Amino acid sequence: MPLRFYNTLTRREEEFVPIHEGKVGMYVCGPTVYAPPHIGNMRTFFFADVLHRYLEYRGYEVRFVMNLTDVDDKTIRGALRDGVSLNDYTQPLIDDLFRNFEQLGIQRADVHPRATDYVEGMVDVIRLLEERGLAYVAEGSVYYDISEFADYGKLSKVDVSAGRRGERVAADEYDKDDVRDFVLWKAVKPEDEQVGAAWDTPWGRGRPGWHIECSAMAMQELGETFDIHAGGVDLIFPHHEDEIAQSEGATGKPFVRYWLHGEFLLLDGGKMAKSTGNIFNLQDLVDRGVAPSSIRYLFLTAHYRSKLNFTFDGLTAAAEAVRRIRDARDRLRGHPAARDPDPADTPVLHPAADEALAAFAAAMDQDLNSSVALAALHELVNRTNARLHELGSTPISHAERDAALRAFERIDGVFGFVALADRENVVDDDMAAWVEERLAARQAARQSRDFAAADAIRDEIAARGVVIEDTPQGARWKLGA
Repeated sequence: MPLRFYNTLTRREEEFVPIHEGKVGMYVCGPTVYAPPHIGNMRTFFFADVLHRYLEYRGYEVRFVMNLTDVDDKTIRGALRDGVSLNDYTQPLIDDLFRNFEQLGIQRADVHPRATDYVEGMVDVIRLLEERGLAYVAEGSVYYDISEFADYGKLSKVDVSAGRRGERVAADEYDKDDVRDFVLWKAVKPEDEQVGAAWDTPWGRGRPGWHIECSAMAMQELGETFDIHAGGVDLIFPHHEDEIAQSEGATGKPFVRYWLHGEFLLLDGGKMAKSTGNIFNLQDLVDRGVAPSSIRYLFLTAHYRSKLNFTFDGLTAAAEAVRRIRDARDRLRGHPAARDPDPADTPVLHPAADEALAAFAAAMDQDLNSSVALAALHELVNRTNARLHELGSTPISHAERDAALRAFERIDGVFGFVALADRENVVDDDMAAWVEERLAARQAARQSRDFAAADAIRDEIAARGVVIEDTPQGARWKLGA
């Protein structure tokens, strides 16, 4: 079955065919580093993470680029407010972003270009636009003349006729229906110089507009035409529309083949936004006892192009789902296996594993339908639990166990929440030694029929956040989910 994506450019689902067979160039709009990312931002970056992982699952060699916008109106205001240089203001926020990625199990891109390192390339693109009659100078700044680019509006479907010829907008961000010439290069202001955000150019000192940054970074890292550009739906207009106008205006070539956009995360039914204060940061949630693995799972329960209402009830259900999946995997790992060779290998879980992988891939091939793909994983859990119940204390064959474990691992290689839960539940050596000692004491109490003492020890262990499971092979334990 071919891999298909919904392409915002054409407004239809299309088979994915990369420019170069077996290779994918993928650009994702990263954050403007003016404040810590909120959990709504993280949904977009998680969507990019799953897209990246699934492309690699399908065997593609992926060149993944996610930019960092470290110079724009917001970062300059922040640096001025704090009385520091632009770099001193943005670096701690970039460090915080990458800590969030690590906590949520989001893999880093191959390259995280910072806008301030690509100013020379931005100047080159603006020069080309000027030569082609698509850019003009006004009051020391350079603007893009949208009336000279016939395809302006093809991504967002904005009504270009609503634009007022010759009227300009200099702000980095503006309203979704504000169809005016946009700024490519901004004439220097005292505050730019104050924080170290000004460069010399043919048009005088100044700094880039927001939109030109991504055009220059994307083309420098991936070429003039590449496969996938992704980001949040809020970037379709004006940011991505302006990227197309700049890039295609400068090169005369198609900029991007497939445009993918993730929907908003809602909090109590409203859009998460720093401007309204309707946000949670990842650390806020961790401090409230929420496991990042639960957040990863919750994000998967809705299609990336659907809004998702973020609730604590939803997180509780997600935590239970992660626990159940991980428990099945762990029970399978811990079940005694017959000695090799396995002459009586009964292939009960072999077809279960094959069917789970096939159903997972079929769902993900249909525009990353993660909620349906999750159902395939849950079916594997059901069949694994049924098989282990059937076996009781009878050993399972290595081949049967390994087939199912490989399926768990392959699916989680894309979803990532089980591996993240494993990391969240790592126990240090001192804690492990204490638990083993108390379990031995509990077993001794049970053998001497001192059940009150055995129950007291179990409560003592549970008070440290440890869950005990009594199995035919003996007591197993883990940190509670």
